[in-house]
Amino acid sequence: MGTSPFARGTAVTSAGGDRFTANLPPIWNCPTVPQGGIVVATVARAMAAALGDESQPLRSISAVFAGPVEAGPVVIDVAVLRRGRSMSQCTATIRNPAAGAGTTAIAVFGGLRRGYDFTDIAPPRVPPPHECPSFRDPPPVDFEHGEPFAFWDNVEGRPALGHAPWEDYEPTSSLNAIWHRFDETPRLDDGRWDPFAVVALCDTMPGAVGERLGPHEERWVPPSADFTAHVLNDTRADYLLAVNRARHAGDGYASVDMEMWDLDGNDPVLVAYATQMMFFVFPK
Repeated sequence: MGTSPFARGTAVTSAGGDRFTANLPPIWNCPTVPQGGIVVATVARAMAAALGDESQPLRSISAVFAGPVEAGPVVIDVAVLRRGRSMSQCTATIRNPAAGAGTTAIAVFGGLRRGYDFTDIAPPRVPPPHECPSFRDPPPVDFEHGEPFAFWDNVEGRPALGHAPWEDYEPTSSLNAIWHRFDETPRLDDGRWDPFAVVALCDTMPGAVGERLGPHEERWVPPSADFTAHVLNDTRADYLLAVNRARHAGDGYASVDMEMWDLDGNDPVLVAYATQMMFFVFPK
C-alpha cells in the first residue's frame, strides 16, 4: 500500500468480523472535515480488505454522505453482499464511533473479463502542467482569499482551462480542466497509482459550477449529497488532468461530473469517471 501520507491516512485495521477501524488525520480537511473523496477512499479500502481478493480490483463505488465524518477515529462496518468468481459486491458505512450516521457506500469489485475496448470521449487541448500556474502561486492581482484548506497542502492543482476567480468574464460554459497531483503520489509497489487515490481526486468537482456562474459576489458552499466513481484504467503519470463539467443546476442542487485523464503517453488514457449531486448552502 505504500507509506505516503495518503496511504497512512486511509489505512484500515481489522477489528474482527466485518468491522474495521481507521484514524482520519486533519491534514485532509476540506474545509473542516476530511474531504469526501478521502472518506470514500478509506471505506473502499476497508471493503477491499474484507473481500480479500486482489484479482478483483475496485471497478465502481457509489456513496451517500448522510452525516459528517470528522477527523479522528472512525469505525467501518462492511458487508460482502456477494462473493463471485469474477465479480463481487460490498456495502459499508464509515462513521465516527459516537455518530449515528456517516458515509454509506456500495461498490463493485471485478476481475478481467472478455469484452470490448474503446473510449468515446477525448480530453480538451490544454498546456502541459509546467506551463500552467499553480494554485499555490500568489495571485497576480490584489485578491482577497482565505487560507487554503488543509487538503490542498497535500495536493497541487494547476489550472489549464477556465478562468481565475479574479477575472472579469462573461460565463458561457462550465467546462474547466486542472492538472492534479499529490505532493507524494500514492503508488503501489509496481509504480501504478493507488486506485483509491484516483477516487479521492475525483471528488473535486465544484469548480465547474464556479466557472459557469462567473464573477459572483454572493458566497456559497457546495456540500455533496452523493458521489459515484468508476475506476477504468491504471496510471503511472505524474499529473492527472481533471476535466470537470456542471451539466445542470436547479432547485438548489447541481449535477456535476469529472473525467481523470493520463496524458503522459502517445494516446490519452481515461483513468476514471465520476459524478455527483451537490447542493447549495449560503452562509450568513
